[in-house]
Amino acid sequence: MSKSQDKRQLYLICALLILATVAVYWQVAGFEFTNFDDPYYVKDNPFIANGLTPAGIKWSLTTNYQSIRMPLVWMSYMVDHDVSSLISGFYLGGADPRVCHVTNLLLHIANVVLLFLILASMTRRPWLSAFVAALFALHPLHVESVAWIAERKDVLSTLFWLLTMFAYLRYVRKPDLRRYALVLLAFALGLMSKPMLVTLPIALLILDYWPLDRLGTGENKISFWGALREKTSMFVLAIVCGIITTVSSNAFAVARSAKTIGEVPWPLGARVANAFVSYIQYIVMMFWPRNLAVFYPHPGNSLPVWEVVGSALGFGALCVFAFRAARTRPYITAGWLWYVITLVPVIEVVPIGKEALADRYTYVPFIGLFIVAAWGASELLDRLGGFASGKVFRTGLAMGLIAALMACSYVQLGYWRDSYALFSHAVRVTGPNAVARFNLGLALLDMGKTDEAIKQYRESLRINPDNADVLYTLARVLTDRGSPADLDEAIRLFYAALKVCPTGELTHNYLGVALAKRGRMDEAISQFRETLRLNPNITEAQSNLDNALALKRQGP
Repeated sequence: MSKSQDKRQLYLICALLILATVAVYWQVAGFEFTNFDDPYYVKDNPFIANGLTPAGIKWSLTTNYQSIRMPLVWMSYMVDHDVSSLISGFYLGGADPRVCHVTNLLLHIANVVLLFLILASMTRRPWLSAFVAALFALHPLHVESVAWIAERKDVLSTLFWLLTMFAYLRYVRKPDLRRYALVLLAFALGLMSKPMLVTLPIALLILDYWPLDRLGTGENKISFWGALREKTSMFVLAIVCGIITTVSSNAFAVARSAKTIGEVPWPLGARVANAFVSYIQYIVMMFWPRNLAVFYPHPGNSLPVWEVVGSALGFGALCVFAFRAARTRPYITAGWLWYVITLVPVIEVVPIGKEALADRYTYVPFIGLFIVAAWGASELLDRLGGFASGKVFRTGLAMGLIAALMACSYVQLGYWRDSYALFSHAVRVTGPNAVARFNLGLALLDMGKTDEAIKQYRESLRINPDNADVLYTLARVLTDRGSPADLDEAIRLFYAALKVCPTGELTHNYLGVALAKRGRMDEAISQFRETLRLNPNITEAQSNLDNALALKRQGP
């Protein structure tokens, strides 16, 4: 095949990948913000509402807001706001969710095309590379990374991950300082989008083994230690990023202590057990993506012993199988190592959230498993021979699988259209889920369905009675409803919330409101004063205090 034919083939595959991705994801252009992190990240973030300004850029580079250093993500949201303003003149509430969703989709499309081109260039197997890219583009577990505005960090950081791979491929083919500098630049930009890229230097070592076949002796080869030394600068950047992330997370945790909902890290044993189960569970979900949800509650110490032992043995067996395949089927070893290592930062041994696992965590790690699946299926069909090895059968099989994934992803994507759909689905498919119940209650409250929202809050508290956020929210709704019985229950709930988080200034303030409505003015004044002691900038508390003092002076 001539070079011009090769280029036409690449263009055709890129066009098909883009069309298939758009066919599934076009619906996001009409989706709303969710009430799960989107308000903190974009909708109610005052820095985003000001657009891309010098002050906004400075804030992006210095803030530890929401615990993760990701300045490029913050700046991208600011650009979304500016684009929203250009499109609609002036959009109330910051960035238009439609613009944010389309940006996520465009980043995902760019990742799909880049993955295909890089893999095709490294392996010289364009159609197998196209199949891997199609799995990456259309798998239902990747819906969350694209459809969730707050997960911009996934699609943006992966763009820089792939650009780092592209720059590294150019460097490998013609090593020089300028090309290596581009590798470092792309990697640094990726770390500024999401710290998960700390494993990328190891991923490049895996690529040195397969498919680049750089490790060894002879012409154009390099020893393992030489390849490791070659990436010293990247490891230094990764370590610095890890230190900054740890410091930022600790500072955020201290700053947020007044609002924390009984977050007690699970014991190390429980976290390690969950990690083994999660490694196997993700593989099961890859082949059978059923009952996917935005949040899977952490099992804590409740995992059955047989499941933990079985998962650990299964994980060990897969590791042995992968390493035994190193000489004859290096793609298996490389793909498995990619999956295991890139998942390490989010496998929850070091707790980064309250969930057991998450669909979004598979966005990069599944690339390794997709490679194993694509190359392994091709080899299996070759061994079967006959009709199974023919192009017609292979093409039909691949198209059938892709069509099935497109249908599943299209349905899964529909759950992300708004908060009510998202958390109604999560409640249906995950069993007892305090987080999903709480957020479903928030969605119902926004819809004006107060009684139904209260039911969800009560169910959330039944599952987790020490959730200060839910205690506070339910108490505030009851305070607003205002009957004597509601106020008495609200006061009890506010005190329960303060028992969990004694420094919750808003809880003190609204407890004062409830007490004042019940005529307990001295107690109300005490709560307003405590609010102002904790945070003198809460003007509502000062107004409440002034009113309470005036009423007290007036007497009965």
